[in-house]
Amino acid sequence: MNLEALKVENLTKRFGGLVAVDSVSIHVNKGELVGLIGPNGSGKTTLFNCITGFYQPNEGHVKLNGTEITGERMETITERGLYRTFQLPRLFPELTVLQNVLLSQPHQNEGFMDILFRKTPASLVKRAKELIEFVGLTRLIDELAGNLSGGQQKLLELAAALLKNPAIILLDEPMGGVNPTLINELKGRLLKLNKSGTTFFVIEHNMEVIMDIAQRLYVLDHGSLIAEGNPEDIRNNDEVLEAYFGK
Repeated sequence: MNLEALKVENLTKRFGGLVAVDSVSIHVNKGELVGLIGPNGSGKTTLFNCITGFYQPNEGHVKLNGTEITGERMETITERGLYRTFQLPRLFPELTVLQNVLLSQPHQNEGFMDILFRKTPASLVKRAKELIEFVGLTRLIDELAGNLSGGQQKLLELAAALLKNPAIILLDEPMGGVNPTLINELKGRLLKLNKSGTTFFVIEHNMEVIMDIAQRLYVLDHGSLIAEGNPEDIRNNDEVLEAYFGK
């Protein structure tokens, strides 16, 4: 039985003469919440982009639930069960909270307008409303997404991701630009989801949050993996301290 939701083997991404990701290998087991940290420019988002098909890696392999997905299109990877968010939420600002979530429903070769205006099954609408309630946005369900705060938009993205029931969710700085109150709400929801079995791989600069929620951490510096371990090990790792603080 394959226990790995995500496996990355010796992945390398070059931009001309710059090696942005240098032979990185990681794995995320089913049911884990794993963090990815490192100084600015260390290659974290580039790694996410290679995993999700936004960039094509020069070398290496990416497997989802044991199946090779290296080089596949972003849309295909998403439909296979890997969902990712971005540092800046990618929502439809002129659509409501409910409409944004419903646009994440599974579909086959349909365009945006087909999904938006087709008759959505009542069971799917019910599920979308449940997820909106779970992330604490019920009172804003008919509000345009563009009117939400940055933190509320990230909660909305999480609800949209969950409607797909993905095998793993990759979050790129979910706490970035979020006020302290919403950080605690988002943190609590991630922990609750993870406890119920949702698998996460998370880039995060808020060290207090990621050290608190992650079971394991990977650390990148200048495109190379310099450390892996539980939060306590990483907190006391000399090479990690050198990368962050130069000491």
